[in-house]
Amino acid sequence: MFLARTASQDLPKKLTGIANRSFKSLKIQGDSVDSSIPSSLTHGIHVFHCPDAVGIVAKLSECIASRGGNILGADVFVPEKKHVFYSRSEFIFDPAKWSRLQMEEDFLKLSTTFNAMKSVVRVPDQDPKYKIAVLVSKQEHCLVDLLHQWQDGRLPVDITSVISNHDRAPNTHVFRFLQRHGIPYHYVSSDGDYKSEVEMLNLVQGTDFLVLARYMQVLSGDFLKKYGKDIINIHHGLLPSFKGGSPSRQAFDAGVKLIGATSHFVTEELDAGPIIEQMVERVSHRDNLQSFVQKSENLEKQCLSKAIKSYCELRVLPYQENKTVVF
Repeated sequence: MFLARTASQDLPKKLTGIANRSFKSLKIQGDSVDSSIPSSLTHGIHVFHCPDAVGIVAKLSECIASRGGNILGADVFVPEKKHVFYSRSEFIFDPAKWSRLQMEEDFLKLSTTFNAMKSVVRVPDQDPKYKIAVLVSKQEHCLVDLLHQWQDGRLPVDITSVISNHDRAPNTHVFRFLQRHGIPYHYVSSDGDYKSEVEMLNLVQGTDFLVLARYMQVLSGDFLKKYGKDIINIHHGLLPSFKGGSPSRQAFDAGVKLIGATSHFVTEELDAGPIIEQMVERVSHRDNLQSFVQKSENLEKQCLSKAIKSYCELRVLPYQENKTVVF
């Protein structure tokens, strides 16, 4: 369900009949969010996952409205034949009237009331940015794109370090960029032995999640368990048909007409974690190998970037065994 910017006191009218809903998901369009929001107000995001019950939407809106907040948008998903409820709400509020601590307490009470499996609130202007480490191998297109977006303020993260199993000389573009911006670069051998993973675990301490920007080394199940946080990966959409070296050349020679990229969470099963984002693009006989590869790399950059932003904006929730809800 989408409730676009409306005064909180009007919500009961908007929500009439929703408590007895029989839908799986619904969107109600309204005015878009614009720059007319008073500067004294701050933007907040809340995601909720709990057993389905009557009155959840009403209580969520009441929680926000009772503190003078105003819902800008709410997205609700209730899977068919599954007794679970998912929601993501965006709202504005006055920090002078609703402190960050009080907000946590209010949503905690709501979480307790509905036995929530997940309840997270984020205030981007007040909360620290997510700290990430980026892992990369020889190919740099995804890494360079992330670094430039970070430099321009378009990526809502702090990059604490770049770790690679490919050593780079000090005179390379990437090395100079990292040095100029004070981002540590660490070369860790790709032997895949225990010592290498211990070194990597030490390097990523204090991060909120990891990003594999075309990192071609498989992380062991032991590493995943010890790290214990989310890891986002990107790979081209030419799998499983074109494996091994030069998959783009293989696909080009085979006359592929549709290429893509997939961003997903990392699990012990190789390239089989829950999908966050996918993108596709058509290619044709008019493409040469260079334009074919360029289109494929552009998709990878766009797909990875969007997945990271969606994750930071609390748009991604786990769903069933190997699926995600992406609002």
